[in-house]
Amino acid sequence: MTIRTYRVEGMTCGHCARSVEQEVSALDGVETATVDLSAATVAVESVDEIPEQHLSAAVIDAGYALVGRA
Repeated sequence: MTIRTYRVEGMTCGHCARSVEQEVSALDGVETATVDLSAATVAVESVDEIPEQHLSAAVIDAGYALVGRA
């Protein structure tokens, strides 16, 4: 298992966090996605590393911006 943490811009509430978690969790290979709203991050657990561009696209679909690894 690999766990990588990324910074996400624009999240302000629990709804924001759930939206990001749902979009990222739906990616192939992602086991779990957990948002820490106070840190503005998402931790992604996967068997293999997920390409950052795929994670970014999922976060954009949720309405936010992935701004790199935390």
